[in-house]
Amino acid sequence: MGLHDDPFTYQVTKSGAVRIFRGGRVVATVGGATAGNLVRRLGRDPDQDQHLLARASGHYRQGNERMGRSR
Repeated sequence: MGLHDDPFTYQVTKSGAVRIFRGGRVVATVGGATAGNLVRRLGRDPDQDQHLLARASGHYRQGNERMGRSR
């Protein structure tokens, strides 16, 4: 299941915080200067938006996770 199958959505609150949703649940809330930077970058390209939201929420794979030992 990838970003196209289960995309992130977001909501900007009155206070300027960004709530990030996935699967209908809030997975992260970003506030302060980080939220301001995120809002400025969102809305240009849907694919880029998904990657920005994944990084901001911490729900992304870096590619260096160990898979565990297989015997």
